[in-house]
Amino acid sequence: MTESRMDRGPKIKKNHKKRKTILSIILIVLIALVAFGTYRYISIKNAVDDSYKSSGIEKQRDTSELLSQKKPISILLMGTDTGELGRDYKGRTDSMMVVTINPQTNKTLITSIPRDTAVKIPGYENYGVAKINAAYAYGSAKTSIDTVQKMLNIPIDFYAVINMKGLEQIINQVGGVTVNPLLSFDYEGYHFTKGEPTKMNGAKALAYTRMRYDDPENDFGREKRQRQVLETVAKSSGSVNAILNPNFINSLSKSTQTDISFGDLTKIATGYLGARDNMENTYLQGQSESNINGQSMEVTPNSELQNTTNQIRNSLGLDEAGTGDIAVEN
Repeated sequence: MTESRMDRGPKIKKNHKKRKTILSIILIVLIALVAFGTYRYISIKNAVDDSYKSSGIEKQRDTSELLSQKKPISILLMGTDTGELGRDYKGRTDSMMVVTINPQTNKTLITSIPRDTAVKIPGYENYGVAKINAAYAYGSAKTSIDTVQKMLNIPIDFYAVINMKGLEQIINQVGGVTVNPLLSFDYEGYHFTKGEPTKMNGAKALAYTRMRYDDPENDFGREKRQRQVLETVAKSSGSVNAILNPNFINSLSKSTQTDISFGDLTKIATGYLGARDNMENTYLQGQSESNINGQSMEVTPNSELQNTTNQIRNSLGLDEAGTGDIAVEN
């Protein structure tokens, strides 16, 4: 997603470069297992096991069967901006993406959902209309998954939460990252110049991803910067020394929560890896409304919701169906 939705014409723009999300960091780690023996295997398995936490929701599909048969899967990726992820963590999500991986077509679709999207959160309707980022605060991953499923009428097979504060530790462990800023701005004592390669440690990279209000694209701009840093980290993590550094593995386990087990992740790494090289980015586009329950929220047209539903279901190889019914429409 390198340009604004209104300027680019069709909703999806194919990216011909190898674009990788935070999940790629874990996949790269798994690729290294074959070459580096049992001790490292056990260390990495333990780190993934430490990150595991069931969402508590009844899954709409048999994920074991999907992976065994190498059928398309969906993952709800969420980003937070707090300290380490405790097992009882509660807070709002800063970013939310539905990632669909289709090993049959070797394509991956990443659909970003604005944090301010107006919805009636399932199980909390008495709270009135709320921003979708509140779903995690209300009921953690379970409520977030339920909300996205009912908003778009799509199945979510897995979830993963990445902690942006914890990402600071990961970036420091890989020796920092070099990023070409997408725009010029000052934030939290740091200066960024558009297009000028900038070496960033964890704190500076985190500041780069946090800025929101001075970006003309608001949440969309911040999500692009977050994804840019995550992809750069994924590439940096290709260093064997970084991958095998116990501190790196420990930081990774403390900064993620997921219901993808080590066994499932191994199947994804071996059967779905080709889909990383053909990624498409899109996002749900709403219109800002300044006074909904006293807040500014994104209200989404039904046509936009339906279009997004169609694209995700098509990516999953599912029949077309009507979109969900809990988003506030205009």
